[in-house]
Amino acid sequence: MAGHSQFKNIMHRKGRQDAVRSKMFSKLGREITVAAKMGAPDPAMNPRLRLAIQNAKAQSMPKDNIQRAVNKATGGDSESYEEVRYEGYGPGGVAVIVEALTDNRNRTASNVRAAFTKSGGALGETGSVGFMFSRVGEIIYPPEAGDADAIMEAAIMAGAEDVTSGEEEHAILCAFEDIGDVSTALEEALGEATSVRAVWKPQTSAPVDEDKAVSVLKLIGTLDDDDDVQNVYANFEVSDEIMAKLSA
Repeated sequence: MAGHSQFKNIMHRKGRQDAVRSKMFSKLGREITVAAKMGAPDPAMNPRLRLAIQNAKAQSMPKDNIQRAVNKATGGDSESYEEVRYEGYGPGGVAVIVEALTDNRNRTASNVRAAFTKSGGALGETGSVGFMFSRVGEIIYPPEAGDADAIMEAAIMAGAEDVTSGEEEHAILCAFEDIGDVSTALEEALGEATSVRAVWKPQTSAPVDEDKAVSVLKLIGTLDDDDDVQNVYANFEVSDEIMAKLSA
C-alpha cells in the first residue's frame, strides 16, 4: 500500500499539475454525486456523502464544484453510475484491484482490460486476487497534525489498529466497520483528516525489480488516468534505492 502511495506521488510530481488536479476533481465529484444519490443529499444524514465531501475539501476542491456535484444527484438528468470492481495480475505477478464508478460497464471493462494487456498483465475474474487483500478503513493526517507518538496515542484511544508515520503523512488503519467511530474520535482529538475512506490493504507484498517497477507504475498511471476509475490498489514492494531512482 505504501509503495502505491509513493508511486502516485511520483506520477503527480511528473505529470502536469493542472491536468492531474482537474481529473482528481472530476473523480471526487462523481463520488459525491453517487453518494448523494444513494442516500440523503444532506451530509449530516448521509455518512458516505459526508466523507466524500470531506475528502473533496481536503483536496481543495472549490465549494461551488462540491455543491454542483450534490445538486447533480437530485436533478432529473443526472447520470446513473454503478460501482464495479476489477481484479487481475500486473507485471511481475503483482496483484491489482481496480474500483470504478461507471455509466457504461462495457466501455470501462474494455479500457481496464486493455491497460492490463498492454502492461503484460491479465485481467481476471472478480475474486481472483481479492483474497490477497483485506478491506480496512484508512484515515490520513498531514505531518503537522502531530509527531508520531502523539498520532499513535490518539489512534490507540480512538480504536485504530495500526499507524504508519512518514514525512508526507500519517496513515491510520482501522477495521472497515469501525471507520465512522474511529474517524469521529480522531477528529475530536486531532481535527479534520486529509481523507477518510475504505481501502484494500495487501496481506502480502510482491517484490519487483526496477524494470517491473516501471511497468507497474505505467499500468497504475494508465488506470488512474481513466475517468471511470476511482481507485487502484496493488501489492508490489520496491527497494528504497529503486524508489529514489524513480523519484529523481
